[in-house]
Parts: sequence; structure tokens; C-alpha cells
Amino acid sequence: MKVDSFHTIILPLREKLFRYAFGIVRDRAEAEDILQDLLLKLWSRCEEWDEIDNPEAYCYRAIRNMSLDRLAAASNSKTELPRPEEEGRNFIDRESPHSRLVRKEQRALIDRCIAQLPETQQMVFRLREIEEMSYRQIAVTLGISEELVKVSLFRARKKMRELLSK
Repeated sequence: MKVDSFHTIILPLREKLFRYAFGIVRDRAEAEDILQDLLLKLWSRCEEWDEIDNPEAYCYRAIRNMSLDRLAAASNSKTELPRPEEEGRNFIDRESPHSRLVRKEQRALIDRCIAQLPETQQMVFRLREIEEMSYRQIAVTLGISEELVKVSLFRARKKMRELLSK
């Protein structure tokens, strides 16, 4: 991979990859570390990039695996990653305190509901609803069929409706 390819393909994905990692590990600093590690690994293996058919899917799969590895390492060491007060996105500071509180409570409720989904449904739901990926992109990223993506998303949405209506 050339420097231009890295700048045009990989670097524009940083924000999305960060949000995806943050959605898994729920810690801003840890998600930033994972993203940095991924970018370093990609850069150090630039000669292998010509063999990758879909760099975006490769990056999503790699950041997912790295995030899950970090969670497993944290659970093995019996330490829990801290829950951040800040969300994974930047918001306008002119928002009223009441609006911030309501948004924070809504986000916490949605996160609790997503956490109750099976792992595949969580991943599919996050990639479709938060990252706005196509069914095909999700299938390639997770290494599953498009039909399984559709079924998992349908079941995840149904379960989310049930949980949020309670």
C-alpha cells in the first residue's frame, strides 16, 4: 500500500472505527488506544495491502477483534474498564443541562438494551444502525451471509422494541 492509499482509504475511517471500538469497550481512552494500535499495524504491514480485497471490511473486522481481545484481557485480569461519562462523539456545548441529562439517560438505556442482545445481533445492530453500513458491508465485515445479517438485524430490532417498551 502506498502512502496515498493509506490516506485516502484508511484515515477517513478513523472516526467510524473509533465509534465501533468505543461501542464494544465503552471506554474512550481504550478505544483510542485500540484504534492507534490498528493504524500502526496497518502501516507496518503496508506491503501486504495489495492482497486485501476490501480494506474497509478488513479494518472493521480487525478493530472488532482487537476490541474483543482487550475486553477478554480485562476480564481475565479481573479489572473492569471504567465507564466514561463522555459519549464517543463530540456534541455542541451549548446544549442545556437538562437536554444533556435526558440524552445521557437515553443513551444509557439504549446501551443496556443492546448489551442484552446476543453478540452477533449486537454487532449487526451497531454496524447497521450506528455506523449505517449496508447489509453487504456488514456481511463482509463479520464474515457471515447477507441473509444472516438480515435475520439478525430483524431479531435485534424486535428485541430492542420489546426492551425499550418496558
